[in-house]
Amino acid sequence: MEHALSPATLTELRRPRPYPAVSVLTPTHRREPDNAQDRVRLRNVVAEAKRQLEADPAVPRERRVDVARQLDAALTEVDLAHTEDGLVIFAAPGEHQVWSLARAVPERVVLSDTFLTRNLVSAQAAERPFWVLSVSADRVTLWSGGADRVAQVRVGGFPLTRSRDNFDAERQERIGDLPSTFRDEDTRHFLRDADTAMGQILRHDERPLYVTGETAALSCLDELGGVTRNAVHVPHGGLAHGTPEAVWQAVRPLVAAEARRSTDSVTRELESARSRRAFAAGVDEVWQNAREGRVRLLAVEENYRVTVRDTGGDHLAPAASGDLDAREDIVDEIVEQCLETGADVRFVPDGTLGDADGIAGVLRY
Repeated sequence: MEHALSPATLTELRRPRPYPAVSVLTPTHRREPDNAQDRVRLRNVVAEAKRQLEADPAVPRERRVDVARQLDAALTEVDLAHTEDGLVIFAAPGEHQVWSLARAVPERVVLSDTFLTRNLVSAQAAERPFWVLSVSADRVTLWSGGADRVAQVRVGGFPLTRSRDNFDAERQERIGDLPSTFRDEDTRHFLRDADTAMGQILRHDERPLYVTGETAALSCLDELGGVTRNAVHVPHGGLAHGTPEAVWQAVRPLVAAEARRSTDSVTRELESARSRRAFAAGVDEVWQNAREGRVRLLAVEENYRVTVRDTGGDHLAPAASGDLDAREDIVDEIVEQCLETGADVRFVPDGTLGDADGIAGVLRY
C-alpha cells in the first residue's frame, strides 16, 4: 500500500484515463474492535464498484472485465492489519493502486475519466510530511516521515552504500577513529554524493529535512555545505542501519516542537488578519473564498469534518451524512482547492480556532 504522495505522483494520478477510472474510498480503523468491520465493508464497497461497472452502458464488456480484475488485484494487496484511518483504491484499464491514509474518508465509489485525488491531497497536507536523512560513513538512508511514523524509501539512489572493500566501519569503531573517518577524502566524497542526491529529491518534493548521524558526520556535512547543511541536525548515530521506530523516536521531539511553533504562527497570522479584515471563518465563507483563489493561508482543525449540500447558489447548506446529494468531503475539497491556488495549508490541533468553527483563512485581498 502507498503512503507518501509526491508532486510527481499526484500529477500522474491526475492524468486522464480511458473511461472508467474507478475510485473506491472507505473508512478504516487502526484498532480493535472497530477494525473488525473493515474487511466486510471493503468487500461491499468493491462489490458496489463492480455493480456500477456492470450497469454502465458506456463501459464495453472487455474494459469492464479488465477493471474488475484490477479491483480484485487491489483487494489482494490491502493489508488490513496495518490500516490507518482511510483506504483508497484506484483502478483503470491495465492498472490499479492502493493508498492508506492517516485521515478519514467518506465511503463512496466514483467512475470518471480521472481518479478522485482530493482525499489523498488533504491527508498528505494533514500529515505534515518531512524527510529524514540518516548518515554514516558507509551508508546513507532516506526516510519519509508523517504525523506519527517514518518509513524507509528507495528513491533517488537511496540508500547509498560504500563497498566493504574500501571501508570497514566496524574496524573504525574498534580503534575509536570515527572523527578521522569523516576527514577521509573518500568518505567526504561519499557524503557529498548523498547531499547532491538529497538536493535533487528536494527540488521535486520539498519538505522539512532532518539529518541524523554522529557528531563528526554532521560536522563534515556542515563543512561540505549543500542542502544538508541547512537541515535540522540530530546528533544520533546508528540510524542509517536502524529501524523505522528508532528513527521516529529520535526525531519525534523535534517534529512535535516544530508543530507547536507552526500552530503558534498560524494563530498569530489569523489574529492579524482578523484585525485588518482579511479573515474568513466557517466552511461556507472559506469555501466561497477558496473558489475565487483568495485564500493565502488556510487553517483546519485536525479532526474537523462537515457534511454539506451545494444549493447551487453562493452558499452551502448543512446536510446529513448519507444524503444522496451530500458532499461529505467538502473540507478535503477546500484543502485541495487552496493548494491548487498556491495557499499555505496548515492543520492545527482541535480547539485551536475557537469560534471559527474548525476552519479559517487569511485572505489575499
